[in-house]
Amino acid sequence: MRYLSLEWIEAMQAHVAASESLKQLASTHSIGVTQVVTDGPEGTIVYHLQVGDGIAEFAAGPAANESVRMEQTWQTSVDVATETVPAQEVFMKGLVKITGDPQSIMDNVAVFAALDTAFAAVRGITDYR
Repeated sequence: MRYLSLEWIEAMQAHVAASESLKQLASTHSIGVTQVVTDGPEGTIVYHLQVGDGIAEFAAGPAANESVRMEQTWQTSVDVATETVPAQEVFMKGLVKITGDPQSIMDNVAVFAALDTAFAAVRGITDYR
């Protein structure tokens, strides 16, 4: 399945919904992250992660309760998703434009660590071209 396609987003949601760690974290953490990826094969893609009130959701479109928005190019997104370039490096180089409350990212590091399990699960069956 193609990276960032609706099929990929649905696969991610299935893993997020099945994650016991994300369910537990959603009872003590709250964040809405909208990701905007530009210049991709299908144009601009918008998807989100919404965590809070005991629910973790990964879906197409913007987060309903957006804490932070991250915008990056397709290539930057692919580089991070395939672990070619560390996420920290793209942030430090300014390759990701962040708006909203960047502190919410730091406050929810455990959520992103748990989310990495879902990314790892779909990485091997994803076409990044």
